[in-house]
Amino acid sequence: MNNPLPSPTTNETPDPASAGKDSASATVVTVTDLSIRIPDGPVLLRPTSLTVRAGEITALTGASGSGKTTLLRTLIGHLPAQATTHCTAFDVLGHHVPSLDPTALRTMRRTQVAYVGQDPGSALNPRMKIRHLVAETAPAASEQAVLDLLRECKLPTDGGFPDRRPTAISGGQQRRVALARALARTPDLLLLDEPTAGLDKALRDDIASLLRHLATSRGLAIVMACHDPELVDACADHVVQLTTAQPRLPRQRTPLTQQKAESADSPVDGITAQSVSVTFRGRGTAQLALDKVDFIAPSGSATAIIGPSGSGKTTLLRVLAGLQRPDAGSLVLDGHPLAHAARKRRREHHRRIQLVPQNPLGALNPSRTIGAALARPLRRHTELTKAQIAARITELLDQVDLPADFVHRYPHELSGGQRQRVSIARALTANPDFLLCDEITSALDPDTAIAIMELLQRLRTEHDMAITHVSHETHLVAAYTDTVHILETGRLTAHGPTTALMST
Repeated sequence: MNNPLPSPTTNETPDPASAGKDSASATVVTVTDLSIRIPDGPVLLRPTSLTVRAGEITALTGASGSGKTTLLRTLIGHLPAQATTHCTAFDVLGHHVPSLDPTALRTMRRTQVAYVGQDPGSALNPRMKIRHLVAETAPAASEQAVLDLLRECKLPTDGGFPDRRPTAISGGQQRRVALARALARTPDLLLLDEPTAGLDKALRDDIASLLRHLATSRGLAIVMACHDPELVDACADHVVQLTTAQPRLPRQRTPLTQQKAESADSPVDGITAQSVSVTFRGRGTAQLALDKVDFIAPSGSATAIIGPSGSGKTTLLRVLAGLQRPDAGSLVLDGHPLAHAARKRRREHHRRIQLVPQNPLGALNPSRTIGAALARPLRRHTELTKAQIAARITELLDQVDLPADFVHRYPHELSGGQRQRVSIARALTANPDFLLCDEITSALDPDTAIAIMELLQRLRTEHDMAITHVSHETHLVAAYTDTVHILETGRLTAHGPTTALMST
């Protein structure tokens, strides 16, 4: 096919670890000079070539917006509406994917290719138990086979975990459950979008070892979009570097504001949790997620909640947001009791406390434009006219460094970093006093992650907001927060100034 876009910008580099591998490994994917764009709209993928072989791991790297997720989804024939492709070759497991009819595509996805997206939690039925979710995708899965898959993906098989539901496990655990579901299909090609997002370093190392084991023992071809250089170094045989259609503008670091005095100066000004406990129950078992945890976020502060995957960080954030009812303990807002359940809180409390989720794609309605997503909370929390709402949306997009014409785009047309900015803008529509951020940089490249943290730092200063970050990225916590709460197995093990705790 003719290709109207610039010359290829990818650079496929064999990793030294792959030297000496069997050169006769079966070729699973061949893509040559593939480019994707929206007519009269954005370029989604610059010309890219890709060769994937059985038993090998290929990493797609590059800045947010370079097209990594778009390329993965194109391999399974899942393109954005109106997108056009140009290529000279496109073969996946012997199929010319662009010419497959819907029935053939479904068969290929069900039997040969498994895809785990950037927001795996949104693909897990919240009403199903973990054991049933894993068994659902297997042609014939015994109880033992399900437990073996959970173990293989570094998930517990005791303590009632297989009988918990997705909403009762951490984001990192949801990601590994989705991986177990994918492996249950025994695919020939495994596509992973940011497989270690939201995981602590120990689990990242485990996942690297697991992926290497899967490629070697199963002869599985793996393609992963990844911002984690340590994961790439640890397990990738080949690296394909993608570039954005437009160069990234240099950004100036914003100096941190003076640390706010803690509760000694303002003992009741902020949001507080006291002796909060949460237990998840199922099939005669009980799993303690939070054990008498205390938490405080003074007004205008920058606070972090850190700890290993599954330690209760997201659960604590959901308790503060009113999305998880604690079994014991109390919540206080500016010295006054705060209802445990969001539905029992006053509208003013909903406005003041806003949650930015880890995976904005799952939180944004795919059938609504960005403008519609921002307009809805403005209608709920303000009395602005239609014209004023339109002006406010433009202002919000500008605040999060997005162009005004994004009002006409849909979530799937944006990169992970752009969706995260939209998610922040939506939270800002309510002019909140407390912003709860759950791993919002976990799936972003380092430059975009810093840009998002700089953005939040600026917004915190301009609006005197308190921002709470749940994060595994300790370098960002050290640079952008005042105080840290450290959780381990549901218990608060330390709390204090970031400078003191992060230097130990």
